[in-house]
Amino acid sequence: MQKSIALGGDHDINTDLLRPLCETGIGWYSIATISGLVLLAAVGAFGYQLYRGIGVWGLNRPVMWAFDITNFVFWIGISHAGTLISAILRVTGAEWRRPVTRCAEAITVFALLIGAMFPIVHLGRPWLFYWVAPLPNGRGLWPNYRSPLVWDFFAINTYLLGSIIYLYIPLIPDLALVRDRSKGLKRKIYGMLSLGWWGTQRQWQRLEKAVQVMAVIIIPVAVSVHTIVSWDFAMEIQPMWHSTMFGPYFVAGAIFSGIAALILAMAVLRKVLHLERYLKPVHFNNLGLLLLTMSLIWFYFTFAEYLTTWYGNEPAEKVIFQQKVSGPFSPMFWTMVTLCFVIPVVVLGFKRSRTIKGTVIASAGIVVGMWLERFLIIVPTLSHTRMPFNWGSYRPTWVEVTLLTGTFGYFVLLYCLFVKVFPIVAVWEYKEGLATRPAEVKAAAAHGD
Repeated sequence: MQKSIALGGDHDINTDLLRPLCETGIGWYSIATISGLVLLAAVGAFGYQLYRGIGVWGLNRPVMWAFDITNFVFWIGISHAGTLISAILRVTGAEWRRPVTRCAEAITVFALLIGAMFPIVHLGRPWLFYWVAPLPNGRGLWPNYRSPLVWDFFAINTYLLGSIIYLYIPLIPDLALVRDRSKGLKRKIYGMLSLGWWGTQRQWQRLEKAVQVMAVIIIPVAVSVHTIVSWDFAMEIQPMWHSTMFGPYFVAGAIFSGIAALILAMAVLRKVLHLERYLKPVHFNNLGLLLLTMSLIWFYFTFAEYLTTWYGNEPAEKVIFQQKVSGPFSPMFWTMVTLCFVIPVVVLGFKRSRTIKGTVIASAGIVVGMWLERFLIIVPTLSHTRMPFNWGSYRPTWVEVTLLTGTFGYFVLLYCLFVKVFPIVAVWEYKEGLATRPAEVKAAAAHGD
């Protein structure tokens, strides 16, 4: 099939999907301004931390990890929204994925950029973060390869590099499309970014092969990254951490929270950028079914974790179990169960309520619930170690709360900037999908049905 269709024709599709790059509405300005102010507040809080030291956090002995590592695990989990989900849908040939893939792939890159900051922010002297890199130095020392911090360095950087490549390769035809519709400096910039793309048959063949190869490669990379993150805990001999189940448990939770983040991003983009013709109810329905499946898987792993703790009745673990289920952490625990299991099953389990509004409500709850899950993994265990004389407590300070809020502002701002520079829906993929569908389906799609 001749694919020059991706660079020409279908004027209405080109106009709709490239409009956000040329026109800026009040909605975009409002969201960008608010998210920018939130990020600015977080930058100020971080500057205050650098000036006063890490003691401005609520960390204390024995709780040396809290909001910062919770945010790290949470955002690395959100990053699985894009590359992993997009790659799986590509490999399985799911045709409905076409308008969704770029939304998802962008989430991966942004979430990784945010998550990777927190091990650095957590350091007492963050300007020395390069010490974890395997580089010789004046003292002749090398990083300790038994340290999970070094594992995270390699895993996250590998995943980030692969995700950027996986996002960029399918962008090339659309960058050429923007180049051909631009003038002056803008045309030169997009001309460089499109890497000399003119839509020849040879270029299309290489593009498809590169996308397929990257889709296959990125899946095990994504799985290994969150498995390594889980080893940050499982390799510790701490109650309710030293578990062989943590690997798949963390991966399932990452995919779960990632799908929820993707649904929320799609809903906002659909409303603000007027993409109702492209991000349709069927996409939210299908993602809602995936979300329901992951909710059941997540609940199974959670139930298995707490069942074995209860049945084993090991004293140190039983203390933490009681702290979560019926102690001071119980409101957070049962809120987590409600948001991550009860509400998704009730809302997404029935087709009538599996609408755009229903999936957004369920997804918003899941994002909050999964952050609580990460917090409940870390803080109760550290505050109730195996030695009762070393028990402690933790209360976050305004600095930590501001940094947490700032991550969401940073994420939204990155998305706002991205949609002003690149088409958020892959134009060529969408057209290719129309070209391979029956005529009556094309007509329905053209009318937004």
